[in-house]
Amino acid sequence: MVARQKLHFLKERFGPAIRRADLPADGRLFVFIDPAAVVEVCRCLFRELDARYIISIGSDDRPFSGDYLAAHHFAFDREHLLVSVLAHLPAGNPRIHSITGEVPAANWAEREMRDLVGIEPVGHCYPKRLVLPDGWPDGVHPLRKDVSWDHVPEGFDDSREFKFDEPPPGCTVVPFGPFHPTLDEPAHFRLYLEGEMVRGCEYRGFMVHRGIEKLAESVLTYNDIPMMAERICGICGCVHNVCYAQAVEGAAALRAPPRAEYLRTVMLEIERLHSHLLWVGLACHIVGFDTLFMQSFRIREPVMWVAEKISGNRKTYALCLIGGVRWDLTPGLTAELRAVLDKLEAEWRPVVAAVSKDKNLQERTRGVGVADKDLVKNAGLVGPVARAAGVEIDARRDHPYAAYDRVDFDVITADGCDVWSRVVVRMLEVFESIRIIRQCLDRMESGPISLNLADELPPGRMGMSSVEAPRGEAHHFVITGENNRPRRWRVRAPTYQNLQGVPAMIKDQMLADMTISLGSIDPCFSCTDRVETIDLASGLARVWSQADLLQLVRNRKGRP
Repeated sequence: MVARQKLHFLKERFGPAIRRADLPADGRLFVFIDPAAVVEVCRCLFRELDARYIISIGSDDRPFSGDYLAAHHFAFDREHLLVSVLAHLPAGNPRIHSITGEVPAANWAEREMRDLVGIEPVGHCYPKRLVLPDGWPDGVHPLRKDVSWDHVPEGFDDSREFKFDEPPPGCTVVPFGPFHPTLDEPAHFRLYLEGEMVRGCEYRGFMVHRGIEKLAESVLTYNDIPMMAERICGICGCVHNVCYAQAVEGAAALRAPPRAEYLRTVMLEIERLHSHLLWVGLACHIVGFDTLFMQSFRIREPVMWVAEKISGNRKTYALCLIGGVRWDLTPGLTAELRAVLDKLEAEWRPVVAAVSKDKNLQERTRGVGVADKDLVKNAGLVGPVARAAGVEIDARRDHPYAAYDRVDFDVITADGCDVWSRVVVRMLEVFESIRIIRQCLDRMESGPISLNLADELPPGRMGMSSVEAPRGEAHHFVITGENNRPRRWRVRAPTYQNLQGVPAMIKDQMLADMTISLGSIDPCFSCTDRVETIDLASGLARVWSQADLLQLVRNRKGRP
């Protein structure tokens, strides 16, 4: 009903610019528009109707429709509706007006669309390379269908350096990363300092783009992809596993059996538990509170043990197949999980009480890394960062999936907009996860755990899924394809949006607060295949390219 109302409004407002619409299910709306109307349609959704921006997507659809395809996704959270605004672009001129003037949160996604697919966002506010390596030649776009998954472009220059912007007058440049003692993965923030105050920064990431979306449409099959999706993130693997499976199931009009949905919910909440416990410990470590760091990891460890007993692995659970899950919970494991939850709850309550009264921790985190409601809206921030600003969004409630429509829980919020508020939100969410798992164990139905799918999935159908990761909403978009694999799969992790808010969060604050401000979004970066070594005897530095490392390994293997 809500989807039809929104569609009727758009047709009344924009008339023939609305070319077609699909309503495949409750809570999903795909609207195909005239490309010339994209800015006005998106402005209407984002500003007038107050939709939340999710992601923008480019796709090379030439082998099928003869065109390119550009899509902008929005959410009406309280109305439980996800909307995709799509436009076909001519093969000879894949250009579309940028929406960043009205929707600043689309900044990165439009730049990625240009880098990887070659769709030009005309009038973009900051048209600078985002994803492709520094030395990648212009005009080669890896996600085009005529570029193979293992293509190495001619003219690649691995010695070319990224051109950073000029710092503001009177500021000193201080590099933060790409390697930093408090971060496990590479991220390069080029900070502009006036004394000890941060006046601005430029971010350079995507040091190694693993190309998983290209592999999915070129090499893997539908049921291979969940295993790779799980490796998108070292903490939120099950989230991507489930989110991908649900996107495909939505496109194919499938629904997993009820027991499988409960099992998905249980494992997602186990993952949330160990992630929140990990993050609270690391946040305390960053500000020098190592006692709580050790306590958090001690309390977390039984959660990891029970996850391993259930799935065979502490972290990568290999949970989903299209149409269900791979394994079941036995009565013995159910009883053990209940005991772990009881112990966890009993041990976590005094920790929360102690942290809530710790004045030193609050001194280091109150008023630091501020992200208010306006920044949440304009940068598309999600998860604990948004909820700590009083923005009550949670995909588990707003866009119910798995068994979340059959359990009761509270969406935890705070109003400080700062690091301390994010600590509070994540500490209290632990109790909600315990509550959800207990309800699932009490209400889980008997029955099959997967569908028996004999035929290939119909091609050309679209599906999208949002799953609430510990860090915030993950979103997957799928167009089904031929050869038992998708034509297009687009992943948007929560860090993708939250990182875009960091420059505003650290501006005009002390350099010493940079690490905890960045850590408060719980960032997840990709790894890198380049290293720099320093010869201690001579003091000479050398940057090793991928080719250098391969040659080094080959020479070593050839030694007697």
